[in-house]
Amino acid sequence: MVRRMLLGSHLRRLREAKGITREAAGYSIRASESKISRMELGRVSFKTRDVEDLLTLYGVTDEQERSSLLSLAKEANVAGWWHSYSDVLPSWFPTYVGLEGAASLIRVYEVQFVHGLLQTEEYARAVVRRGMKGASQADVERRVALRLERQKCLDAENAPEFHIVLDEAALRRPYGDREVMRGQLQHLIEMSERPNVRLQVMPFSFGGHSGESGAFTILSFPESDLSDVVYLEQLTSALYLDKREDVAQYETALKELQQDGPGPDESRDLLRGLLQLI
Repeated sequence: MVRRMLLGSHLRRLREAKGITREAAGYSIRASESKISRMELGRVSFKTRDVEDLLTLYGVTDEQERSSLLSLAKEANVAGWWHSYSDVLPSWFPTYVGLEGAASLIRVYEVQFVHGLLQTEEYARAVVRRGMKGASQADVERRVALRLERQKCLDAENAPEFHIVLDEAALRRPYGDREVMRGQLQHLIEMSERPNVRLQVMPFSFGGHSGESGAFTILSFPESDLSDVVYLEQLTSALYLDKREDVAQYETALKELQQDGPGPDESRDLLRGLLQLI
């Protein structure tokens, strides 16, 4: 996914340097303006012929540069590990999984349930069953397995920083029985003590706050060429926002949530208090 984004970003810079419109670039490869946009955002696979034609259009004649970019295009088309779960994934979600796995900083506000990277297996199973009514047990288990596989990124050698604000509603809304919820709260307490995890709870007592528009995720990447991406999940699709002005508004909202809510230590105490109530 990151290779696609890097190549797309590079192609966009080459196009803009030549003053060529997306429409003209699309015409040169027998495609639409919207396809050029998706290519530049790294949202589609790259055909070698298309990349070759675009490089020619953009005046890239140096063989070493062309070879490097064409090699990147081939690498970008290699399927990620998550593609083996495509049978149980909604069409918009593989893109997110790829971005999540490549991020160096993941910032989240969650209100409906505990974020997938922090769910226990039992809690995840309860969430999936609720969200996939009528699904076979095999499909449920594959969806749970995918969620557990995603969580490995927090244990990796180059694990991302994970900053999350959980609304108290996500902690009080039961998924599974009493033991499932107790296990989930205990897991959150343990995860919050990790050096790369910053967990805060936004309590009901605070009242209205800057997260009123709902859950969102901001993904940042180690490559300086890649812009931050805001992920917004909807019932039948998802939005990926990367315009600087859009990202900035969500960054401001998250900063306000972090400033207004209790800090990590006090939030951990809140989790312990909720655990005693179950």
